[in-house]
Amino acid sequence: MALGIHLEWTPNPHTLKYVLNCPILPSGSLSFSSKEEAKPLSPLAEKLLALPGVTEVTLGMNFVSITKGPEAEWVKTNDAIIEVLEEHLGTGGALLTEEGKASLQAQAQRGWTEIEARIEEVLEAEIRPALARDGGGVALERFEGGIAYVHMRGACAGCPSAQMTLKMGIEVRLKEAVPEVQEVVAL
Repeated sequence: MALGIHLEWTPNPHTLKYVLNCPILPSGSLSFSSKEEAKPLSPLAEKLLALPGVTEVTLGMNFVSITKGPEAEWVKTNDAIIEVLEEHLGTGGALLTEEGKASLQAQAQRGWTEIEARIEEVLEAEIRPALARDGGGVALERFEGGIAYVHMRGACAGCPSAQMTLKMGIEVRLKEAVPEVQEVVAL
């Protein structure tokens, strides 16, 4: 099967989403903001972060979101990204190292409290799929004192609408599904 890559613009003008016709991760997402951070976990993310102007890489179930710095031009950066994706994925390059797989599994099996587990269920079933459509994601850091602390990922991290997504989307839904949630705060 030939590698298919579909490019999508996101609400964040500095982020593009590359939807692939092959699976990347079984669930969730992983984000990286440096080659050093990516090196022990994902050879693909490490290669992408080595490209001039690339400042963040988020791997999702069937997509890769790339955030560029303000100095980089999409025309040049996009061509280099496509080349890396085609070369790496087309030759069967590893997406994750064994350490990366363990990190993803640990993320999925984290020792959540009962409330955190319920929050995580809503995020995984309802919120993440919606955010992934725009090349973004959200990760629960912790729940304490009625506040769910999250990290916005990918296109969501720098999106002009991120605060509205957080308060009008994520927070509203979590308050409905998990009454213990009083507020959602982005870290």
